[in-house]
Formats: sequence, structure tokens, C-alpha cells
Amino acid sequence: MSTMPVGGLVPRATDNAADLVVRNAKIHTGDPVRPQAEAIAIRAGVITVVGDDNDVAPHVGPDTKVVDALGRRMIPGLNDAHLHVIRGGLNYVLELRWDGVPTLRQGLAMLREQAARTPKGQWVRVVGGWSAEQFAERRLPTVAELNAAAPDTPVFVLHLYQSAVLNRAAVKAAGFTRDTPDPKGGQIVRGRDGEPTGMLLAAPSALILYSTLAKAPVLEGEDKKTSTRHFLRELNRFGLTSAIDAAGGFQNFPDNYSTVVELAKAGQLSLRIAYHLFPQTAGQEIDDLTRWIEMARPEDGDEWLRLNGAGENLTWAAADFENFAQPRPEHADFEGEFEKAVRLLMENGWGFRLHATYDETIRRDLAVFEKLAAEGLFPAGNRWLFDHAETVSADSLDRIAALGGAMSVQNRLSFQGEAFVRRYGPGAAADAPPITAMLERGLTVGAGTDATRVSTYNPWIALHWLITGRTVGDLVVRPPHNRVDRRTALAMFTEAGAALTGETGVKGVLRPGCLGDLAVLSEDYFTVPEPDIAHIESLLTVVGGRIVYATAEYEGLDEELPPVSPGWSPVAHFGGYQATSGTGLSGARQAELLGQAVAESEQHRQWRARRGLTSETASTFFDPCFSL
Repeated sequence: MSTMPVGGLVPRATDNAADLVVRNAKIHTGDPVRPQAEAIAIRAGVITVVGDDNDVAPHVGPDTKVVDALGRRMIPGLNDAHLHVIRGGLNYVLELRWDGVPTLRQGLAMLREQAARTPKGQWVRVVGGWSAEQFAERRLPTVAELNAAAPDTPVFVLHLYQSAVLNRAAVKAAGFTRDTPDPKGGQIVRGRDGEPTGMLLAAPSALILYSTLAKAPVLEGEDKKTSTRHFLRELNRFGLTSAIDAAGGFQNFPDNYSTVVELAKAGQLSLRIAYHLFPQTAGQEIDDLTRWIEMARPEDGDEWLRLNGAGENLTWAAADFENFAQPRPEHADFEGEFEKAVRLLMENGWGFRLHATYDETIRRDLAVFEKLAAEGLFPAGNRWLFDHAETVSADSLDRIAALGGAMSVQNRLSFQGEAFVRRYGPGAAADAPPITAMLERGLTVGAGTDATRVSTYNPWIALHWLITGRTVGDLVVRPPHNRVDRRTALAMFTEAGAALTGETGVKGVLRPGCLGDLAVLSEDYFTVPEPDIAHIESLLTVVGGRIVYATAEYEGLDEELPPVSPGWSPVAHFGGYQATSGTGLSGARQAELLGQAVAESEQHRQWRARRGLTSETASTFFDPCFSL
């Protein structure tokens, strides 16, 4: 056996040697028995040793890969408790991401460049992960700006679940005419001549936005696998090792799940996924749930891909839409079919998650749950939770706790906080959602992003929001009493997510016997100034002992992916989340665009004020002063 040092450690193990050792790290384990450590060893995907060099040295063999963390912070791998990862993967390489872009001018420059390379028949689509409040200009693009940037290529720009802006070519490609009726809960904005202007409004239903986006071309064949693998690698970039997929609109089972199933069978997932099933057709929900119950059981699968239950919608009639630019939707009676759905799930041992934004909806849901609980149909073993819950009341939280429920909160107000404050006032926003009240009741509270069509998938933006209460526009929405400290926020993104999938004691902490999922960070999460939390990335991400992402000193240690396909993909040219240096534009050009945007922002605000326009309605107009 060789006695040459390996990463500073001499190989000594003859049997049961570790596959991977990471040493010289500042490890936050999440384990109260040993909260801090310096080295970790992983064999066959499971942690075998947590300690220091002396502890891991006997487990180093000649084939052990030893990585020096160079004194950097290591944490358990992050687990996004509410991420539309399956749908996001199927579309990732088709999307131009404005996540992290600081100015609208820069976003439009990227859009113009992408339109020039996009082939005939394809669309340029900007779908989620950004807000007008993040831009120096504090506004949306206008229809005229999209027309100027892409005269002939259809362009669809989604702004949260509030609105979409389409250029002239996209209006035509989507088939909108003066005779197209407004769908229920949506509005096609029209000019004086009755023709569609290119602005779509959720009023308050987002279905008009979903259905229009669904008219764009989709990926086929191997491109779906390649897109998903690159999206998972992008998530690994931020230290994500697990996610709970919340399903969503236009995500049909089993068809749209086949790509992740095939990747799992081939051992090509780099992120652990627990998925949910979401009935897609109003009036057919009970039939869908019945069919799925006959096909599958919760926890079918393995530690890489597993079924976690139903939701986040069970019946469409019970859904409340989170468009804070519009009044809260009023529901007709939905309890009858909703009760049938919940009863069916509970009788068959299925848990569920439930999209619920407003306390008015949550109270009605709880009345159904309490009725069924009185019949013994809410056993402790059936995991269920509410998602979002921005306006949940103290009384409702007490009732959730009494029924054994859990919570999953997302940083939707990072992107919609200003709209929420305008509608409901700063007092209501201070407790939207009431995170500390949830934790005080002993509820499991997982944290996530709700990416990709609302928030960005970057979990550090969400962690920054949990800790600071600030939006991406730097508005303080939540005061100190409703913020959490860094350890609590991290636990919400690690241990709590594991609890929501029944994997407590399996993942979410770094201790022997747990899955070997970890991230070595670019900055020390526990000591960087609060504003810098949002800029943290992972330099080395490990899932089950596999290095799935590596950069900086570790570049080349991760697995090689096939090239992005198709070659004209925005991701092939701009990447995903736009860090300062990741826009594909030179530093001088970025600075130039930022300076222009700042100079114009106050002019445009005054222009809107003179016309009595909001940033949303202004997007249907155009002032030549603001053309590119």
C-alpha cells in the first residue's frame, strides 16, 4: 500500500476505506451532539466519520479522494422544501433568466442579443425569478421595448403571477386577436381599437399566463434530459442537494415525470427529489387522485427520487391565487369536493401539501380537516402541510398544530413585498408569513423558494429574506420580531425539509449514518455581513459522496455534462442566475448600463406619475425617451 500523503493524509485503510474525505473545513454539522468539526469521511454515499484529521485518517485508502476545504465553511446540503424542479428542468435551457440582473437596460440588452440567435419558430421567454423592484429603473419593460429588441421573434416576459408582456410577434404566435375572449380570472389588455396591446393580467387567476406560455415550443427527446441535468447542476451551484417538488399547473403525471425517472434509473440525478402529484383538470380531481392511489404509494422510490404525496392543489375550486396586485379572490362553496379529495387521501395513507395564501382559505380548509379528524381520519403517520400562508392567523396556527400539520414558507415577498404593502399595509406585511409564531408553536417549518416562475431558485436570496426581512428591492417588510437567526434559517433549509419527507435522521445534518450531502461555501454564512448572504454560492457540492458541482480551486472534480442543447439556448450563452460577472456582458458595459438606468429611473417615475400609471399599466405604453 502506498504511504504517499493524499491531501495531507497518509493512506492507511485496507478495508472499508472512504470514497471521499473533505478536510480542513469549518463544518457546521447541524448535530447538537457535535455541532462543529473539521473533517468528514463518506463511504457508499453515507457519512462514516465526522471529526478532525486524526479521526478521518484511518479511513483514507489509496483510492480515497481527499479534498482540502482550505478553511472554508461547510454546511449540510440545502433542501428546498417548495421548488418546481421537475417543470423547471424541462424548460430550463429554453429560458432567458433575469434572476439577479440589476437593471432593465441590461435585461433588454440580453434579450436583444438572444433574439438575434433564436431560430424561426422559437420564442424568447423570460419566465420568473425576477421582479421590477430589483431593477434600478423600478419598472417592467414596455411592449414597444420588446418590439424594438425583437421585431420578428416572439417574446414572452412573465412578471411573477401578476402579468406578462408580449411583443407583437408573440401576440400573433399566441393567436390573440380583437375577438379573443378574456379567460375567467384573466384579462387581455386592449387598445382603443380593441386589438390586444401585448399585456396580459392575472385578475387574479394566473391561468391566462400559464396557458399562453404553454403555446410556446417545448423540448423533445434527449434535450429534455440534457436540460434537466443542467438545471440540477445550476441548483447544485448554490449548495442544493435535495428538493421537494410541488408539482404545479401543466405538470401531468406520469408523462412529465418520465425524464427524472429515466435520469434516476441511469444514476444521473445530482439532486434528490421528493415529488407530489397535482390534479390538472377541474372537475376531474377525484378521478385523478383515485387513479394515482391505484398506481403508486407514498415513499415509492429511493433516496434519489421518491413520491411524497398529493398537492399542492387537491381541487381547483379551493385554490387561492397569490397575485397581491389584485384583491383577494372570493371563493364559492368548494368544501364538498375538497372533503372528498382529503378523505380519499387520508383513507389510503396519502399525505398532501396544500397551496393556501390567505387565512380566509386556510380556515375553511381546517374546518374540513377537523370534521375528518373527528372521524379518526387524520392519523399521525400521514404527513400534511400548508404552503405559503402569508396571512395565516394565530388561531389557525393553533388549529394546525392540534391536527399535527406542518408548514412550508417561501420568500415570495422577496419579489412581491412592495405589492403586498401597497394593498394590505406595512402592519400586515410585518407578519407575512408569521414565521416566529409558527416556530413558537413547535410546528415543523420548512423553507423554500417557489421557483421558477415566481421567485428565483437561488436559495441564498430566500435565506437573506428569512434573516433580514428585506425584499430584492431592499424594502424592509418583516421587522425583527418576525425574523430568524442564521442557524434557524439554515435548519429550515436542511433539517425541516427532511422532516417534511419523512427523512429525519437520514439527511439534513452531518453525522455518521446520514447521507453524504454537503456544500463548501464561497463565504462564511455565519460571519459575512447580512447583505452578503444573498451573494453566497457553493464552491463544492457533494450528494451521496459524489462531487456534483465544483468551481474555483476544485474545478474539474465534478462530473462532465453533455453540452447545452439546442446550441442557441440562452443558457449556453448567458448561464442561469446572473451573478455580477455572469451576464455575458463586459464589466464596462454593465457599468454603463447601470449608470444609464439609474439616471432614467427618476425620470420614468415622474413620467408615470404625470399619466397616473403604475409600473404594470405603464408597460402597455411607450415613451420614446426610454427606448434602447
